[in-house]
Amino acid sequence: MSAEEILNDLKENVIKRAPGNAVITDVEFEGSEVVIYAKNPELFSNNFIKELAKDFRKRIAIRPDPSVLLEPDIAKERILRIVPDDAEVVNCIFDANTGEVIIESKKPGLVIGKEGSTLEDIKKEIQWAPKPVRAPPIPSDTIKAIRSTMYRERADVKDILRRIGRRIHRDVKLRDDCWIRTSFLGGSREVGRTCLYHQTPESRIMIDCGINVGMDDEKAFPHFDAPEFSIEEIDAVVVTHAHLDHCGFIPGLFRYGYDGPVYCTKPTRDLMTLLQKDYIDIAEKEGKPVPYTSRDVKNAIKHTIPLDYGVTTDIAPAVKLTLHNAGHILGSAIAHCHIGDGLYNVAYTGDIKFEASRLLEPAVCQFPRLETLIMESTYGGYDDVLPERDETEKELLKVISETIAKGGKVILPVFGIGRAQELMLVLEEGYNQGIFNAPVFLDGMIWEATAIHTAYPEYLSKNMRNRIFHEGDNPFLSEVFKKVKDTKDRRNVIGRDEPCIILATSGMLTGGPSVEYFKTLADDEKNAIVFVGYQSEGTLGRKIQKGWKEIPLMGKNGKTRAIKVKLSVHTLEGFSGHCDRKQLIKYLRKLKPIPDKILTIHGEASKCIDLASTAYKLFKKETKAPMNLDSIRLR
Repeated sequence: MSAEEILNDLKENVIKRAPGNAVITDVEFEGSEVVIYAKNPELFSNNFIKELAKDFRKRIAIRPDPSVLLEPDIAKERILRIVPDDAEVVNCIFDANTGEVIIESKKPGLVIGKEGSTLEDIKKEIQWAPKPVRAPPIPSDTIKAIRSTMYRERADVKDILRRIGRRIHRDVKLRDDCWIRTSFLGGSREVGRTCLYHQTPESRIMIDCGINVGMDDEKAFPHFDAPEFSIEEIDAVVVTHAHLDHCGFIPGLFRYGYDGPVYCTKPTRDLMTLLQKDYIDIAEKEGKPVPYTSRDVKNAIKHTIPLDYGVTTDIAPAVKLTLHNAGHILGSAIAHCHIGDGLYNVAYTGDIKFEASRLLEPAVCQFPRLETLIMESTYGGYDDVLPERDETEKELLKVISETIAKGGKVILPVFGIGRAQELMLVLEEGYNQGIFNAPVFLDGMIWEATAIHTAYPEYLSKNMRNRIFHEGDNPFLSEVFKKVKDTKDRRNVIGRDEPCIILATSGMLTGGPSVEYFKTLADDEKNAIVFVGYQSEGTLGRKIQKGWKEIPLMGKNGKTRAIKVKLSVHTLEGFSGHCDRKQLIKYLRKLKPIPDKILTIHGEASKCIDLASTAYKLFKKETKAPMNLDSIRLR
């Protein structure tokens, strides 16, 4: 049966089983869901929805017909009239495609009311489904722009969801002898341009599509020249997290013909949008070619279907996806694919951290079923034992204290997402304890990324949520942090006579403000640069780490000049958002169930091979460290 025939059959069943006085206006596939539109959606009980979902084996959503929804301006007035002023409503965001209105307030409990009474009053009055959330302490321009795009382009988004729905729900039966294979298009025996390609006879699923920001040639992008790859055949793209080596080329897929869904968590959607736009801006300022435009970024946003952790969703015929916390950065996920009806299960860890950090809970290690695990190996080598976090934090504060005592400045090149926020928490604590007394300047996307962190408290550690919302002690709003708004501010920071700490993107000095600070501060031995993240081969950061004393860099006039490196250079690996060797082994030991196959990627060749060899010795399971362009039959 075609998707259209399946849908017509569903419509007949829904109408036949619906309450007698229900006014159903439409039944449609929208993404993975079957959406029932009705003029009186309140007549459909939760039991009715559960029974439909069980019988149809599909996710069912009941939504009000658009004709019964009040205009947003009028609905907002009614909401503000019903909700007590003490709730301090900050914003109402209307999602025309779901019929929901997000009500942001400082006291969401008052929006809910006793036993949900206020919510019920709102729903009866405006027909929109109210969703109360706590207003973020720091407003985000990125989130505002994404919401604006989704509302302005709502008709287009609706069409996209319906096209995706028909593709997902086409009638496909996988045979018991069905084959499953994975091709490695990037990120194997290397760090950068990660891209996996799952294939069955009926489906093609891409997981991550990154860029190697340290390369300017064909090695910067995944191997789209692989014979098995066809952009027209991709059913779905899954993004594990927002770092550019995993999501940097997503808009490029749309530029070159992809028109399907992108699945990730909401924080990943927002953070990768921020990073992709920043990537474009930096490339244009430096005169480098850009593989896509801001229009392609917007197109990717419209095609993105956000998922919460633990929610299982159909993403292709006979393929279900569940995202689990990976502990790496905000919204980072382990992608677990369930293929067929109990036929096969494969999970890709993405980048993981298997210990609690100041920001996040540790990675999930238990799954219902698992036959193959594909895991990262960034620090998978025998000697890759990272220092304890507490010791690393003390060492950082020591370097800062000593540098400031000399009257110098400390440059901290950081990834704007995750590492920057972890460091902000350490610096805020050090400042409060009197370990140093100097301002911390935030340059690049750090402030905006921090705003996105505060918008998704449910993804943060319990301790962090309590600090931000319950104790009234938001560390990100500390007086020690100063935002660098523009080039003039940056010049003032560089030229100031007093010591300071500078957190600036990018983390590998591949572009962005960190390079500008390095150029002007490198030749003063009073200053220091501290690397707190992985530096890929070929990057400026790796050259400085290796001890280069003179580095040729191109200026704005196009001329190359030699930068003398006199500042002290420090590398503190204990801040890594990745597992070290011990944590990777611990993760495998705790993993349930133990898979039949373990494949190691996302690391230098020696580290991937070493981890695969160790896994084999420990568990006596099939292991391999695939190379780029390898295809491995999983089943």
